[in-house]
Amino acid sequence: MNRNKRAQIFSLLRQHNPAPTTELHYSSPFELLVSVVLSAQATDVSVNKATETLFKAANTPLQFIELGIGGLKQYIRSIGLYNTKAENIIKTCHILLRDHAGEVPADREALEQLPGVGRKTANVILNTAFGQPTIAVDTHIFRVSNRTGLAPGKNVLEVEQRLLKFVPEEYKKDAHHWLILHGRYTCTARKPKCGGCVIYDLCEWKEKTTFRDDETGP
Repeated sequence: MNRNKRAQIFSLLRQHNPAPTTELHYSSPFELLVSVVLSAQATDVSVNKATETLFKAANTPLQFIELGIGGLKQYIRSIGLYNTKAENIIKTCHILLRDHAGEVPADREALEQLPGVGRKTANVILNTAFGQPTIAVDTHIFRVSNRTGLAPGKNVLEVEQRLLKFVPEEYKKDAHHWLILHGRYTCTARKPKCGGCVIYDLCEWKEKTTFRDDETGP
C-alpha cells in the first residue's frame, strides 16, 4: 500500500470520527491505568460496569491500598482473571506511591515496570492519558492492519513498528483509536461489514465482500 492511499484512509476515518477516544470510562490517568489493566481479556463494557462503582469507593493509589486486595476483588469479581488483576493493581499502587509521588508516569520504561503493564498497556496510557503518538496493537488493530494492507506484520510488535513508520504524522496521535473502533464495529473478525465500510474502496483485502447487516442498511 502506498503513502497516498494510507493518507486517504486516515482522512476518511477522521471525517467519520473527528475526535476518537477510548470507550473505557475514566477521569484521571490513574483511573485509566486501572481500567486498561482490568480490560485484558475482558470487554470495555464489563470493565466500565465494574469501575462505575469501584471509582466511587476509591480512585487514587492510596485509597486502593486502603481498600486492599480483598476489598478490590469485591468490585471486580465479574471480570476475568480478577484475582491476578487485583494483586497487580495493589502492587502497582504501592510502586506509584513509592517511586512516583502517587502519579502515573508518562514514561514507557517506568510504566512497563508496573505489575500487569506490558507494552500494549503502556502505549494506551501514553497515547490516551498523555497525548503521545503511540499505537497500541490489540487483536482488532492487528486484524485491520493485515487485512486492509495498511501495515501487515507477522506479530503485534511488527505491526506496531510498521504503523509508526507508515501512518502520516498528522494522524498518528488518533490512529490507535480509529483502527480499534474500525476493527471492533466494522472490520470484524467473522462477518466484516464491508458494505458499510468508509474505506471500502481503499482496502486491499482480496476477500472483501458487500455484506451488510441491519446496522448498515439493506
